[in-house]
Amino acid sequence: MSEMGVDKMGDTPGPHSGIKDKNLDAILHEDLDHRLPITSNRTAKWYYSAFHNVTAMVGAGVLGLPYAMKYLEWPGGVILLTLSYVVTLYTLWQLVSLHEYVPGRRFNRYHELGQYAFGPKLGLWLTVPWQLCVMVGLGVTYMVTGGQSLQRFYELVCSNHTLKDGVSVCKPNLRETYWILIFAAPHFLAAQLPNFNALTSISLMGAIVSLGYSTIAFATSLDQGKQPGVEYNLKGLSSADVTFNVFNALGTICFAYGGHNVVLEIQSSMPSPPASKIPMMRGVYVAYAIVAACYFPVAITGYWAFGNQVQDNILKSVGKPIWVVAMANLMVVVHVFAAYQLYTHPVFDMIETVMLRKGINNNGVVRLVYRTLYVCGTCFLAITFPFFGDLMGLLGALGNAPMTFFMPAIIWIVLIKPKMFTLEWLWNWFIIVAFVGVMFVAFIGSLRNIIVHASTYNFYQ
Repeated sequence: MSEMGVDKMGDTPGPHSGIKDKNLDAILHEDLDHRLPITSNRTAKWYYSAFHNVTAMVGAGVLGLPYAMKYLEWPGGVILLTLSYVVTLYTLWQLVSLHEYVPGRRFNRYHELGQYAFGPKLGLWLTVPWQLCVMVGLGVTYMVTGGQSLQRFYELVCSNHTLKDGVSVCKPNLRETYWILIFAAPHFLAAQLPNFNALTSISLMGAIVSLGYSTIAFATSLDQGKQPGVEYNLKGLSSADVTFNVFNALGTICFAYGGHNVVLEIQSSMPSPPASKIPMMRGVYVAYAIVAACYFPVAITGYWAFGNQVQDNILKSVGKPIWVVAMANLMVVVHVFAAYQLYTHPVFDMIETVMLRKGINNNGVVRLVYRTLYVCGTCFLAITFPFFGDLMGLLGALGNAPMTFFMPAIIWIVLIKPKMFTLEWLWNWFIIVAFVGVMFVAFIGSLRNIIVHASTYNFYQ
């Protein structure tokens, strides 16, 4: 992993940079950036930031928020959803502000900022594993979500039915595995797009449909109203089940706020000078307005309508009108297709950084091979572990909790050094302590749920 470290400007070293090879720094600074997917094109506008952030954040996680509310119940769910919104907007602002913290230098990737704050080796190990966990894990989760939503769309619109064990099913009745494979197919082509800005149209499409299916989930829940017999308690569950599911719900809420993992990469696609912070934050504020318009209505109305019977994907609970629900599922397919690519290209950027540092040319054939293998790998894992709700909790715990919630606050304290016991200092330490705790309990809860579900699951069915 140490091969990935890139401290771009040898003449402006970080407090712990330790890089002494000026010739290597010059080569990296002058030649490496324009050959890598993230930084090869710096022509992005402020509205690129808006729809990239919407696509990165308003994803499959919004559909799981009513399910998280089921275990957190009304007070806990509303409080945690609101706190997470405020905290993540603040920590995203921190990252955007630190992007050009050093005059004449840009931290184009999360790990570069981590290396500046903690040193070349420690900074790499404190950021890259978590970031890879999020980006690879989201690739797997989005494969699962895309396949399941595609299957659901087919089941809702197909007209050719047959009876199987007394149940009406569509014909042909394809297994979930095949739907994941169908969803994966176009990714082999999209993965070959050369850089981040080449994803602009795909990301815009993803942002539009994410708003669309969130609106449908909210409107249909509101239209159907509170279902007969709905309760807002956890009767029938043991204390252990309640505890572990509460832990998993915390991870699900963390999962819903995942855009921070690529925020520096998004900002690096903008020109500088002038400073990229102003247009980047303009887009972020628009994105967060859309996030609020999606998250709170879906979470609150979904839980209100279905209570403790709500499923891990709210669209599974909403059964009618059929054509509207079918349309929402198709929108989910389009969105997670875009989001998969948004989170995959930073992984490609890391891989190509290592390749170029080792003298391996990232030409067309090499790029075709490793990107194809990456899509195959995430598809295989999705087929093996298609546990949507539990995967959200696990990824929220392992990746989003550190990279979205407390790592920006830690870096801020290290670099900005707010005065002890001031409001700024106390706020940042509250974020760190609270969400380190959330990370540990959410990991325990989601891992336990995956083990339980895997024990009764027929793999590759």
